[in-house]
Amino acid sequence: MTAARDPNAGRVILLDVMGTLVYDPFYREIPAFFGMSLEQLIAEKDPHAWLYFEKGQIDEAELLRDFFADRRPFDHEGLKECMRSAFEWLDGMRELVAGLAAAGHELHALSNYAPWYSWIEEKLGLSEYLRWSFVSCDTGLRKPDPKAFTGAAAALGVPPAECLFVDDRRGNVEAADAVGMNAVLFQSADQLALELKRRGILG
Repeated sequence: MTAARDPNAGRVILLDVMGTLVYDPFYREIPAFFGMSLEQLIAEKDPHAWLYFEKGQIDEAELLRDFFADRRPFDHEGLKECMRSAFEWLDGMRELVAGLAAAGHELHALSNYAPWYSWIEEKLGLSEYLRWSFVSCDTGLRKPDPKAFTGAAAALGVPPAECLFVDDRRGNVEAADAVGMNAVLFQSADQLALELKRRGILG
């Protein structure tokens, strides 16, 4: 995306979690759990329940009740264990964020996710390197809503141009860029490291 607009850009780094730092089991493990293809799962699940869960508008019991459009019963505990067991750091990302934290950068999660992010923390310990500051189930704001980005910057007391945002979804990166943030589309740890070095954020 655009090059850094401000000499202070990058002193605050806002990181998406799922698909950027942590492996997302939705695309393989969850369909396999149900014995479905990804396309079949998308066609049969409720189109709104997970989004409501991510915005903190429904609780876990409501999410599991409404998971499928036809409200079919399934093994709730099995689904939760499937997800917990699949969470892992993406290759190279633990080392990269550890290096950024050690260099003194202020790292915060800016992520669309449900209260189940506590399982990620319990298993992988992301808080060793970053703060879980802006998770959609807590803020009520989901990317790419512009308020998700401007609200995070305001809460941290910095202008958007002093923030660097990293996400694996192009729409979220473009939305952050539109409000004045420096934004990077994540593809891999190696690609991100090269981009951070290009911007003078990583030595």
